[in-house]
Amino acid sequence: MADLSHARVLILATDGFEDSELFDPRQALLDAGVKVTLASIKTDPIQGVKGDKDPTRTITPDLTLDQVDTEDYDALLLPGGVGNPDKMRMEDRAVSIVGEFMDDDKIVAAICHAPWLLVEADVVDGRRVTGWPSVRTDLENAGGEVVDEEVVIDENLITSRKPDDIPAFSRALIAALEQELTG
Repeated sequence: MADLSHARVLILATDGFEDSELFDPRQALLDAGVKVTLASIKTDPIQGVKGDKDPTRTITPDLTLDQVDTEDYDALLLPGGVGNPDKMRMEDRAVSIVGEFMDDDKIVAAICHAPWLLVEADVVDGRRVTGWPSVRTDLENAGGEVVDEEVVIDENLITSRKPDDIPAFSRALIAALEQELTG
């Protein structure tokens, strides 16, 4: 495994994130030596859920969306849950952060309902993607080539469907970081 101690990943999330889709990839990144930063609408603790209804753990963001400088990060991680990406796609700064990462050809990894942010940022057209079944029509309408696979990699864009895909999703994100940072 490559030395990822200099890698920096930004996570965008707010209340209603699917617990495992934030905490599990975050832990995999931390275990790989990656520096992880969580940004949200406010710096108050945000509430995770399981299955979009049962409250789980909370986590305190490191900074607000307005404090994010995308130049400081190598990759962006977007966890799902229904409420989280639905709220985030209404935040202009969250949408612009996604666009900035994509414009700079940096790694963007989105799972479950998080591809809604990709649609809102208008970065899906011509891309091969996946997501939760209820999001797939939105991805198609945005010009994406939608497939039903546990992890889809299209250049710098990594997408997955659901919590069961987290191990493959996390491995793909770490592999992309290794490739990006070691050439």
